[in-house]
Amino acid sequence: MSAPKFPSLFDVSKSSLLAIGIYTGLMLVGNLVWEFAHMPLYTLWEEGTKTQIILYGLHCTLGDGIIAFSSLIIALLITGRRESWLSSMLAFKRTVYLAMLFGVSYTIFSEYLNTEIRQSWAYTSAMPTIPVFGTGLSPFLQWLILPGLGYWWIGRKFIGKGA
Repeated sequence: MSAPKFPSLFDVSKSSLLAIGIYTGLMLVGNLVWEFAHMPLYTLWEEGTKTQIILYGLHCTLGDGIIAFSSLIIALLITGRRESWLSSMLAFKRTVYLAMLFGVSYTIFSEYLNTEIRQSWAYTSAMPTIPVFGTGLSPFLQWLILPGLGYWWIGRKFIGKGA
C-alpha cells in the first residue's frame, strides 16, 4: 500500500506554469513603467536624488512583482484551481477576481501603512486620493489596470487551448 499523494503547488501542467511565469513577467514590465510614470506624484520626485528615485522605482517594481505572483498563487491555492484555472472562462475568472482582490487589498493596506503609520513615503498635492482609505488613486488604479491587462492577455492565449 503506497502513501497517499497530496497535491502540491507544483502538480500543475506546463501550460499553467507558463501562464504564471508570463503573467509575472508582464506584471514586472508593466509595473516598472507605471512606477516611473507616477513617480512625480510622490514627494521623493522633488526631494530625492536621481539615484534614490531609480532605486525606489526598482525596489517598488520588484515588490509589485512579488505581490502579483503571490496574489495569483494564493488565489490558486484557495480556489483549488492550480491545474484547472485555465480550463474554462468561469474557472479563470474566479481565480483572477480573487487574485485581483488580494492585489488591490494589499495595495490599500501598504499605502496606508507606509504613508500614515511608517511615513516611509508621501504623496504630493497632485496625487488624488480615494476617500475613506486615503490611498493614492494612481497605485489603486495600478492594481486594477495592470493585472486586468495581464490576465486578459493570459486568458486570450491559454483559455480553452488544452491547458
